[in-house]
Amino acid sequence: MQQLIVIEGPTASGKTALAVALAKALDTVVLSADSRQFYKELSIGTAKPGMGELEGIPHYFIDSHSIANPVSASQYEAEAMELIRGKLAHHSKLILVGGSGMFIDALCIGLDPIPADLQMQKLLTLELNEKGIEPLLEELKEADPDYYQQVDKQNPMRILRALEVIRLTQIPFTTWRKNDLPKRPFEVIRFVINHPREVLYDRINQRVDLMIEAGLIDEVRNVSEYRNLTALQTVGYKEVFEYLDGNWELETCIDKIKQHTRNYAKRQLTWFKRHPETIWLDAKPTNEMRDEILQIIQK
Repeated sequence: MQQLIVIEGPTASGKTALAVALAKALDTVVLSADSRQFYKELSIGTAKPGMGELEGIPHYFIDSHSIANPVSASQYEAEAMELIRGKLAHHSKLILVGGSGMFIDALCIGLDPIPADLQMQKLLTLELNEKGIEPLLEELKEADPDYYQQVDKQNPMRILRALEVIRLTQIPFTTWRKNDLPKRPFEVIRFVINHPREVLYDRINQRVDLMIEAGLIDEVRNVSEYRNLTALQTVGYKEVFEYLDGNWELETCIDKIKQHTRNYAKRQLTWFKRHPETIWLDAKPTNEMRDEILQIIQK
């Protein structure tokens, strides 16, 4: 049976370098599970790795789609499974790397066959932009209190997805999520890179400064026609829109990106803790973490 080796971790934790080092050692390829690095139009604000960082290792789901056609977790699951069963079937081991917990779980575990409707998605996005998240949270609390207690209330994508299903079917989102999940044709081994919090926060702050120097403001300006899409209602983009709209000074914008990225990293770590079988790696030099993983998977 194939092994799917998952390298998880919060933003700025060093996942790309570790995934590349592992792929080299195992002569295999990397699948990305970063829900914003799919998009060709977004690079700086998503910390998309450059060609030099990829070191010639084939990567899938980086620069693979246009932001004009957003990728859902279910679409990602379907496309990744097709690759694994087809083009990548000859590899005994594959690397999956990312920080988007929902997309990682979509591939590793599977998703329930939950209905979707593009018009309802557009309507909900319009409501979010016009009225904010609070009325939508109240609707969710009334319609599905169980999911309301579980959901990350800072993540509009999950709020909108639940309400989309509830409005379409008049059935709580929680009920839909209880169906049997599909069997996977691979063994999943999960690893999380774990930095001391102060070290991680320092890495995040440095990364944001580098993004600004690399031209984040211009990148956001260039995709402003898509600003209502969910991918741009995220950290690093929504703050720059506030600056471009004249609501914040640049210094405030940068401070907010750092603050919100740190908050996002905390939520990522909370998500990763949902899976008790995950192996947590104390952050070390990349080659040491690579060797530690190789020892574990070869046992």
